Amino acid sequence: MAENRPESGKPVQLQVEMDDATAQGLYSNLAGVTHSETEFVMDFLFLQPSQPKAKLRARVISSPVHTKRFLAALMENLKRYEERFGTIPERAMSAAQGHS
Repeated sequence: MAENRPESGKPVQLQVEMDDATAQGLYSNLAGVTHSETEFVMDFLFLQPSQPKAKLRARVISSPVHTKRFLAALMENLKRYEERFGTIPERAMSAAQGHS
């Protein structure tokens, strides 16, 4: 999973525990991000086709430092994905997908 470095500088393997329901994950096809000076709020939603409402599936609240690390990890993984499977096409974002 993830590596953590204690004060000794040696990497430590982090073991993550989760229940069966969490391990199944949630599907999201819409996301929104807002922020304050001290935190970022990332909302993951599911929007059914031809429906006027989206259902909030998960909300993640994170510090600015962790959010920046998360963005770097996403960018690295997108790069690896596109190297293996090809470029992901970009579509115009709706107002709800990219608000800040």
